[in-house]
Amino acid sequence: MGVALLSLLAALQGSAVEFDPIIQAGIRDGIYPGAALIVGRRDTILYARGYGRFTWSPSSSAVKVDSTFWDLASLTKVVATTPALMLLVQRGRVALDSPVVRYVPEFSSPGTGAITVRQLLTHTSGLRGTLPLKDAPDSATALTMVLTTVPVAKPGSRMVYSDLNAILLGEIVRRVSGQPLDAFVTREVYAPLGLEQQMLFRPPRRLEKRIAPTGLWHGYAIAGVVNDPNAARLGGVAGHAGLFSTAGGLARFAQFMLREGTPVLKPETVRAFTKVAVAARPNASARTLGWEALPTGEDVSSAGTLMGPRSYGHTGWTGTSLWIDPDRNLFVLLLTNRAFDPKARHSFTRLKEVRGRVADAAVRAVDGVAP
Repeated sequence: MGVALLSLLAALQGSAVEFDPIIQAGIRDGIYPGAALIVGRRDTILYARGYGRFTWSPSSSAVKVDSTFWDLASLTKVVATTPALMLLVQRGRVALDSPVVRYVPEFSSPGTGAITVRQLLTHTSGLRGTLPLKDAPDSATALTMVLTTVPVAKPGSRMVYSDLNAILLGEIVRRVSGQPLDAFVTREVYAPLGLEQQMLFRPPRRLEKRIAPTGLWHGYAIAGVVNDPNAARLGGVAGHAGLFSTAGGLARFAQFMLREGTPVLKPETVRAFTKVAVAARPNASARTLGWEALPTGEDVSSAGTLMGPRSYGHTGWTGTSLWIDPDRNLFVLLLTNRAFDPKARHSFTRLKEVRGRVADAAVRAVDGVAP
């Protein structure tokens, strides 16, 4: 092990003096009962630790970095749906500037004919943010609601973050590959990376005791069922939510991205999907093809204030986040179950503060600046 790497590892271990109080304060302040933090590079894990417990009960299971599973919520968009699209685009099966209706003929309501795959990935389709799919009587009806929706803005005119975009992308994967999204991404992406047991949709009941709960039902903690009600109505597999993962598994996916897709994707594919495709606007983040980018347009950013301009990342409603800085060869992964019975007011906003402080601490350590 080189002297430079040993020095970096020492710096990150020393940063526990800063990491630990930040994350433990989040538990103490009632933002989340448990968390897992991993900071790493493409070939090295620099820091990894679990904090707290699955619930607020002192007798509940302690969080473990490599064995606790988390409901990733909207991280599903970028670590399942987006890599599936990347692979299909790389193989020439999907063209970014083709209309969505080419792949999903039922997506043919007034105003949808001009919406392209690229616009779904950049959230510039003009579609509304969401629909009450949970009210549909079954998954087929829920999907029909998405396929027959109409734009609320002119496609390409502005960025409106929308779960419907990702649901449609997942449906494109299914139509083009002939397999459901979960089967395709597992076989083509996760299995070659050795992650098929660590990143999965609809986790089996045998894993339930290892899954951090994200909700309460009549006083009982709910774990292993996707927290997002629309994803649940769609059968637990959807382009916008539904994926569960361990922190260790997701860290290996982040390393795969820092390796520019080796051995599954070509470097040029990763570069094309992770460069800024839509510039930031007031109250709207910059976007890549799938990922959020900098600047985020927020007063308090989950990426902190120090990450480089080519950084990209994403967050999830349940309390998950991943940011990758390719120029520093750095990723910062923080998974929490904020959605489980938070005791703090405005817990999501306060979680962003925790994320940002942790990201800044990691960057300072990597840059060799004392905290």
